[in-house]
Amino acid sequence: MAVLISPSVLSCDFANIQRDVEMINASSADWFHIDVMDGVFVPNISFGFPVISAIKKHATKPLDVHIMIANPDLYIEDFKNAGTDILTVHYEACTHLHRTIQAIKAAGMKAGVALNPHTPVDLLQDVIADLDLVLIMSVNPGFGGQKFIKNAILKVEQAKNLIHRYGSRALVEVDGGVNMETGKELVEAGADVLVAGSFVFNSSNPNQTIAELKSL
Repeated sequence: MAVLISPSVLSCDFANIQRDVEMINASSADWFHIDVMDGVFVPNISFGFPVISAIKKHATKPLDVHIMIANPDLYIEDFKNAGTDILTVHYEACTHLHRTIQAIKAAGMKAGVALNPHTPVDLLQDVIADLDLVLIMSVNPGFGGQKFIKNAILKVEQAKNLIHRYGSRALVEVDGGVNMETGKELVEAGADVLVAGSFVFNSSNPNQTIAELKSL
């Protein structure tokens, strides 16, 4: 299977979101990656339901929503109503992770779990069979444009091994510091989905950059 590309709209031009959404629609990208931050779980605030709903109006591809928020269970239905297709919560933010995953699925969305750089992959062994996505953070969550944490490559391999061991169909996604060099290493390690933000939107030709990532 060719690697899936999920451009992060956190790095788009907020004054021209519709233009950038249409660029992604026309590109070879597969998903829209939307980072939601609350200033509590991570030291940054991004955007909420009105922006997700606005993107959904124009997007022709699935919304891959990564929520970096405290108490995610309170908002699962709101994310569904805003148009989310894949909802990824943080392992570190969920006291009752299995319950949260089941609630996401009951709302009609695919369920993902993200792991911060310090969180071991094996902590997912009791829920891996229920997951659609494992998101390996290759930077500390909160801000775009950070330097890639090399240990993420090993964690991708570990996640793949865990998925195979338990017969899960989950995809492995990586977010943070993805470019052509790190992307190649991640795909070789078994990554199924690459999130790229600043690398795409700061390039002279975002459409071509997406196509080059897609060819890895």
